[in-house]
Amino acid sequence: MLPMIAVPTTAGAGSEAQSYAIVSENHVKMVIGDSKAIFRAAILDPKLTVTQPHALAAATGYDAISHAVETLVSTRRTALSECFSRSAWRLLNGNFERVLKHPEDLNARGAMLIGAHFGGLAIENSMLGAAHACAGPLTEHYPIPHGQAIALLLSHVVEWNSAVSGRHYDELFAGDLAKRLRELAEIAGLPVFLQDAAVPREALPRLAEEAASQWTGKFNPRHFDAGAALEIYQNAY
Repeated sequence: MLPMIAVPTTAGAGSEAQSYAIVSENHVKMVIGDSKAIFRAAILDPKLTVTQPHALAAATGYDAISHAVETLVSTRRTALSECFSRSAWRLLNGNFERVLKHPEDLNARGAMLIGAHFGGLAIENSMLGAAHACAGPLTEHYPIPHGQAIALLLSHVVEWNSAVSGRHYDELFAGDLAKRLRELAEIAGLPVFLQDAAVPREALPRLAEEAASQWTGKFNPRHFDAGAALEIYQNAY
């Protein structure tokens, strides 16, 4: 492959820091990864994110926040990935609301870009978890963007994982992390319950079966299967 330079215009996925890509066919997402797909350089210019629609800034920003949270407790986390996860959280938690309320604030936008980049580096050195596994079927079957799907699930996954990862969450945020995540979603205008996103309750068992097959679920700190996915969906309803 030819050398690539990434110029992200959203502060979200952190793809410019990863060797992974998503291919979607007939609403089914497949993940590919290869070290040759890594960008040679990334240009993080906050001015390029100013013209984002508010809804896009909200959804992509919340996705970046989820990367910081999920990579911190992944079963593949390392000392290096933890550094990126914590740095990403500090930048994103401190600037997400500022960007949404003051779109022209380039300092806040720059912090969001770097935070998203650190989140991408954390994924590269760790991996994700149950929130992303449960989000996949929602985006496949309903008109729910990825970032919104994450907002519907992340706080509930944090509560569900707390039995085994509570100490790490407490170290990340001095307070109720799940409550803070719901607060950030509400500030962004993102729903945090499935019923508010018009997901029918009778669809939950089918969604849970599909979530159990998602590759990110196997890195979740608490054992994740169809039964676990159903419990998370029910808690999020």
